[in-house]
Amino acid sequence: MTHLPHNGWLPREHQDKLWNYLQDGGKRAFACWHRRAGKDDVCLHYMATAAMRRPASYWYCLPEYAQCRRAIWTSVNPHSGKRRIDEAFPHEIRASTNESEMFIRLVNGSTIQLIGSDSYSTAVGASTAGIVFSEYALANPSAWGYFRPMVEENQGWSIFVTTPRGRNHALDLFQHAQRTPGWFSELLTAEDTGALTAEALAESLNEYTALYGEDMGRALYDQELMCSFNAAVLGSFYAHEMVDVRKQGRISDDVEALPDRPVNWSWDLGVRDDTSLWAFQVVGTQPHILFCHSANSVGLEYYADLIERTEREHGWKHGTDYVPHDAKVREFTSGRTRVETMKAFGLNPQLVHDHAVQDGINAVRRVLPLCVFHSRCEQGISALEQYRREWDDDRKAFRASALHDWTSNYADSFRYFAMGWQRAPLRLVKPPQPTGFHIPPPMDLPRGGIRL
Repeated sequence: MTHLPHNGWLPREHQDKLWNYLQDGGKRAFACWHRRAGKDDVCLHYMATAAMRRPASYWYCLPEYAQCRRAIWTSVNPHSGKRRIDEAFPHEIRASTNESEMFIRLVNGSTIQLIGSDSYSTAVGASTAGIVFSEYALANPSAWGYFRPMVEENQGWSIFVTTPRGRNHALDLFQHAQRTPGWFSELLTAEDTGALTAEALAESLNEYTALYGEDMGRALYDQELMCSFNAAVLGSFYAHEMVDVRKQGRISDDVEALPDRPVNWSWDLGVRDDTSLWAFQVVGTQPHILFCHSANSVGLEYYADLIERTEREHGWKHGTDYVPHDAKVREFTSGRTRVETMKAFGLNPQLVHDHAVQDGINAVRRVLPLCVFHSRCEQGISALEQYRREWDDDRKAFRASALHDWTSNYADSFRYFAMGWQRAPLRLVKPPQPTGFHIPPPMDLPRGGIRL
């Protein structure tokens, strides 16, 4: 039996299972539904009913905060001519509305806030009893890790809705939901729901192939309407290389560091964005990618401590820290360069040669076929799979520039690794020289980096 919400809105038939699970007290749901299946409608109306039942704070999270206004706050339902946010939260149940902050306070004291996974750390000290992740496949996966303790502490609920974007963190969580008791999980294609006619589906396929070509058009159709996790991410810089990484089984728990070799680190030093790290060791001609991490709103001491703890845990020897060329610029506040600050923390920074981003991308494409990854790098692997070009809707073409989102920081750090990995030193002990004469060492030309 379908549970009625507060304002008489009714879910469509294919939405009943999710709706009833939530209304019956379900706490964790993952719905992988095709485009235009009404994912946000269900979630907005459920959040309204939950907020009226239990006074608390509730968050609606999109991949980027900048998307919230366009996708949710000002989005109009073409069937009713009303804003979707007003349909789900009628003014009769509101005490106040802050349009600029996309914030609603209900008459019972509950609050509704639109947020972005790209700025999740700004919620420090806050609390929530329910959260929706819309388009979770595009979200920063660190956000759920950050919010989860809040939801657990409040015995709250969380809903993840998305269409696929390759075999990334969304697939991992969906598979977890499938095998975990208490979770709701469902995958619905456009053929399953009947929300689109056969003629509409055929027209969509024709449009996609006209815009993107036969192969990519079919891949986008399979992704958006058939919910395929195997379709290459449209516009991805490393689509083919990352497909091969997975197909060839080059992600494994068995990828480990050799104890007699140093483990090196590549850094993307963020100021307003995340700082992202990759740990790697070169074995012969094969880079072993051992670890990755990304965080924001913390200083260099946080990363120095993280590296020290990680190396101690795994028994790794610290090698070289490959950093961007602009790390030598003095910061206005401290008067010191980040290189100097890193050295003060016992790190070993080496500047990667200044280069055009496209040259770095080409270097990544050349090195990826050689790489093997430890499975603990899954979040960074997902970022490399999704790092993609911006789409120019006016020109109906991809721009040369990359879309800047949570994947960019991991991708930039990996680019610095790709530009510097061939210079990763072995740190071998030199044999003693004979007495009475001196053999000059060979010239060590800085092909990939500048020794400081």
